[in-house]
Formats: sequence, structure tokens, C-alpha cells
Amino acid sequence: MLDINKIRADFPILKQTVNGKALVYFDNAATSQKPQVVIDAVANYYKTINSNIHRGVHTLSQLATDAYEVSRQKIQTHFNAQHTHEIIFTRGTTESINLVANGFSQLLKYGDEVIISHLEHHSNIVPWQLACEKSGATLKVIPMNDKGALQMAAFDALLSDKTKVVAVNHISNTLGTINPVKEIIDKAHKVGAAVLIDGAQAAPHLKVDVQALDCDFYCVSAHKMYGPTGIGFLYGKEVWLNKLPPYHGGGEMIKTVTFEKTTYADLPHKFEAGTPNIAGGIAFGTCIDYINSIGVENMAQQEKELLAYGTEKLLEIDGLKIYGTAAKKTSVISFNIEGIHPFDIGSIVDKLGVAVRTGHHCTQPIMDFYKIPGTVRASFSFYNTKAEIDVFVEAVKKAKIMLS
Repeated sequence: MLDINKIRADFPILKQTVNGKALVYFDNAATSQKPQVVIDAVANYYKTINSNIHRGVHTLSQLATDAYEVSRQKIQTHFNAQHTHEIIFTRGTTESINLVANGFSQLLKYGDEVIISHLEHHSNIVPWQLACEKSGATLKVIPMNDKGALQMAAFDALLSDKTKVVAVNHISNTLGTINPVKEIIDKAHKVGAAVLIDGAQAAPHLKVDVQALDCDFYCVSAHKMYGPTGIGFLYGKEVWLNKLPPYHGGGEMIKTVTFEKTTYADLPHKFEAGTPNIAGGIAFGTCIDYINSIGVENMAQQEKELLAYGTEKLLEIDGLKIYGTAAKKTSVISFNIEGIHPFDIGSIVDKLGVAVRTGHHCTQPIMDFYKIPGTVRASFSFYNTKAEIDVFVEAVKKAKIMLS
């Protein structure tokens, strides 16, 4: 049983008021709030060991390098990668996907096929469109059903020896659907395809084991899991990372440079050109420690209860429809009220202190499927409470009265 009051005390932003009301933060799928220990980790880096990492012989550089590389090891352990050098620091999930897609744009050829799903964030659509445009490969899409789940029979029909890459999200950022990624990975491997999983929404809610999944690539953003913005990682199996060409050129990613020829550094540095987000990388390790101090299973149980309670209370409102009702989902509720634009609801509940996301959530194909302009999305984290849901539901009721 979590001590929610103690946990909430860890997050300084939760103490503030917005528009004269106590903040109710239900936009966790966009970015999570940060515990004080993560904020302190960023500040302490700049206050005590600020220095560029790797190759420095002076003390500060060595201390900063050690702290940065310890974080890489913490990530490796938390996600159970086989090797530390399979963890590539990036700016986040979007850059991680682009790194892989850009690499495959040079490996794919005319007639090859890439499969994504209807549930993807634009970050897992556009990079593959670019890769297919460059290579002549064809993009295929796994369809979804009315509940917001993937049609797996259709996926089976799409798979063939032409399939070279399958790229899907672990959890839908818009609907909360937990996709059957293990089944997808196993089936894709049977036809020899590489599999990339967008784990941005899964990392805060599930205990992810990349070796158990047997995915070839897994992408994560720290800011979704209580860490800083501007830092994330790409996990890639060593064999695949060695096949992919470098993404950026510059310092750190080279072994030797002449005007005639450049040779590249070993993993992970081959993909880490330039000065990285050192403070963010160090604080990423701190957020992993924080998550493990609470326990992923404990966090997931709290979020499961919030999802059930929030769903029940919102459905008591006449004319409210929830989008995304798959059997397996995490703590995201996307909804609309008949005859009312989601933006208007979001604006009014904000005046009442409640932060939710409105719009298409970077998933326009999902909105096109449901023939709607967007939704109101409430996304819960383990530091949220049922009392906050009560405040939110009353705010939605007031918005409905004002806008009807």
C-alpha cells in the first residue's frame, strides 16, 4: 500500500495552485512531474561536477564521466539489456526512432516492406515514411478496431518475406491500449524482420524486460518517467547497432579522422556525437533509482485503481463517450461529450485547476478513424488520487453545463 501523501510530498509542483485552485495534474502522458531528488540531481551536477565528459584527465571530467556512465548502467539493469553498450543516449523517443529509421533508409530497398500500426504516434509514422521514400520500400499499416485494439489477424496477413521492419508502440499515448508486443515480435522474427518498440508510454507504467521481449530496438524518454526533458535512450541489440550507419557526425563518435577517411568509434559512442545532455543523463539514473524505491508494481496497482475509478465516474456523465476500451489498457482516458468541442472542455477545466490535454495527441490517424477532431485526455500517474478525480469530474460537469 502506497503512502500517497508521502509520495506527493516528493513532487514540489503538486503543492502549487493554478487559477486559484489546487493543481490537479492529469497530463502525465505528455510529461510527468519530477520528484525533488531528480531536480536536485540536475542542480548538483551543475553546482559540483560540471565538466565535459570522456577523454578529460582532470578530476571534474572524470567525476562527471563516472556519474554519466553509472546512469547508463542503471538503465541497462532496469530494462535488462544484455550489454551496457546497447544503451544509446538520445534526446528522447523521437530521436531514437529517427536514428533507427534513418539507418534503415540505407538498408531497405525497393520491394521491401515496413509495417507500423494505426495506433502510432506521429513520431513512429513520419520517420518510416521518410525511410520508405528514400529507399523505395512500402509502408503497411496494422488496422485497429472500434475498441482501439489492433486487428492481429490483419497483422498476420501483412507479414511476408518482404517484411523487413515492424515498428509499433508498446502502449498507445492516446487510448492507453497495451499492445501485444511479445506476440508481434515473435511473429515478425519468424519472417526475419527487425522489430522496434516505441516504449515512451510503457516505461512509466510497466516493468520492461527487453531480453524477455526479444525486441531488436526499444525507445524511451526520461521525461515520461519522472526524469528530465531532453534525454532518453535507444536500446538496440548489438548485432543491429553494428549494422546501422552513424546518425550524426562529429566529436565523440569517431575513432580516427583524416580528410580521406573517417573510422567510427565502438558502441555506444558511434551514435553519440557531440556534447550530450550530461545533467539529464545523470538525473535519468536518479529517476530510475526513485522508481525502484517505490516499486513499479506498486505504481501500476495505484494507476489501475485510478483508471477504474475515473472510468466509472466519467461514464456517469450523460453524453460522454470514452475512446479506447481495449481489454488491456493503462491509466489514460480519452473522451468527448456529445456536441461539445474538446478544446472548450479543456479550457474550462483548466480554469478550475485541472490540467488535461486536448487535441489529436499527435495521432491524427486515430482521430480520422473515429471521425472526430480530437479528444479530452486525462492521464493518471501513481501520485494522483481519487479525490483529484472527483475534482476533475465535477469540473467536467460544470464545463458541460456552461457549454451546452
